[in-house]
Amino acid sequence: MSFDHQTEVKNAAEFYTQTDDVFGRIADRYDLLCDLFSLGIHRLWKRRVAAIIARESHKQLIDCATGTGDIILRVLKHKEYRSGKGFLASDISPQMLAIAKKRIGCISSSVEFSVLDAHSMPGIASASKDLYSISLGLKICEREHVLKEAFRILRPGGELVILEASNIPWVWLHNLYLLYMRLCMPIIGWIATSGDTSAYSYLLKGIEKFATAEELAEELRTIGFTEVSFERLSLGIVAIHVGRKPIFTESDSRHTA
Repeated sequence: MSFDHQTEVKNAAEFYTQTDDVFGRIADRYDLLCDLFSLGIHRLWKRRVAAIIARESHKQLIDCATGTGDIILRVLKHKEYRSGKGFLASDISPQMLAIAKKRIGCISSSVEFSVLDAHSMPGIASASKDLYSISLGLKICEREHVLKEAFRILRPGGELVILEASNIPWVWLHNLYLLYMRLCMPIIGWIATSGDTSAYSYLLKGIEKFATAEELAEELRTIGFTEVSFERLSLGIVAIHVGRKPIFTESDSRHTA
């Protein structure tokens, strides 16, 4: 059995919020699904992302596809976190964002919440954010559009942090993992969502067809990010990618020459 990876798919899950409000329907069960599908390991992944964000001195941060607020909660509680940061939590699902607001509101009043589509956020000024994070949401997006929008709103020198599905480098093991997901995810998803099949079919397709860690790193470089690197977690089930918007772009160099 070979790993048939489709690099041309830019929306790995082929998911479109305009036609299916699945996350609105499962918002109150989303955290349970994350625990069931990952056997609770997603908590370790998010803890690592939060550590990366907390150690930076950024002042204006945006967390896109924030879901129920896991990443921001972990950043706020991290031992290296320093107050004075301005957080914007955004998600396209009002139901998910309402849960995030309820969870985070009792801890911090410095977080703003806004229903935003990560593909296009005209209300956010260009070069206005120091850090942009997105966790486990890129697989259900047109990722080229989302990443270009992230590049636009980041200030020169601003940082991008992505947690997303990835590939186990050993092909046989990756295929074994995918087989496990194909067998178990429909059963778990059916029970946890009371038969809402789209909830897990999108996630499964997104995992199967998402870019490899190397491919996503190259996509980031093509868009214009520099200092791109990635860290595989749990053998490569997911990876954390980081990149930086250059302080001087090529067009800036031509202008000053």
